[in-house]
Amino acid sequence: MIDYDNVIPMSTAQIKFSLVGAIHFPPLPGYAEFPGFDVAIKNARADLISFQNGGADAIIFENNYDVPHTEFVKPEIVSAMTRIIESVKNDIKIPFGISVLWNDYRAALDIALATGGVFIRVPVFVDTVKTQYGIVKGNPSEVIAYRNKIGAQHIKIYTDIHVKHSEILSPLSLEQSALSARDNGSDALIITGKWTGIAPDFEKLQQVRSAVGDFPIFCGSGVDINNIKKLQSVSDGAIVSTSLKEETEKDETNVKAYSARINQGAVKAIVGAVKMRMTSDK
Repeated sequence: MIDYDNVIPMSTAQIKFSLVGAIHFPPLPGYAEFPGFDVAIKNARADLISFQNGGADAIIFENNYDVPHTEFVKPEIVSAMTRIIESVKNDIKIPFGISVLWNDYRAALDIALATGGVFIRVPVFVDTVKTQYGIVKGNPSEVIAYRNKIGAQHIKIYTDIHVKHSEILSPLSLEQSALSARDNGSDALIITGKWTGIAPDFEKLQQVRSAVGDFPIFCGSGVDINNIKKLQSVSDGAIVSTSLKEETEKDETNVKAYSARINQGAVKAIVGAVKMRMTSDK
């Protein structure tokens, strides 16, 4: 049985670290490179099995390759993501979440509620940022109000602060954004580097840890076998995908193409590194 209550550790004192594997869908309907549902479902299932057999604690589904993104997606994206998740649902043995780019918390909550997801990712929650797709202004009260409106209070909200692929416009420092997100209903903070494949700055992670105490912090980009132990020392979990994908042709925005599958051996290796540190810290 899935222990949903322990997807995110509530305190660093528990010496618990959650590894969340990101399953990136290919371009979905409405995008020229949509490969069809058979391919999308096959790829999602393959990555799911690799994460589960490799020992990941949870997974998150994301429309990563729907480029150019829009702040809020069209109905066909919601239906496509729901269809793919439902198609692999019987194979899911660990908790899962939803991320709908660029910042569509409503679609993410709708999909999570319909499919059984237990958390969502909101890239912009309290900040205002400039992206190549426009300016995005966070509104935490609207996120919480919508979650309450649809009766999804059990779905946790993981929120980025000073998110990657953006220029921060609001006056809040990283620590101030962390405290604001915590105080406005976030269930866990996500801290990224500036771009896909770039890890969070370790000193900034330490600063946020000092500011928020035991409140959960996740690393949201650039985590790999070489830096996982260091990042683990000041965070409660990591969302990982790119570093675990097989080598393939490059993608300008997402580093690796959607044809790249998650390597099960790489998942096992990074999980092993996490467990080794957890054991040594006891």
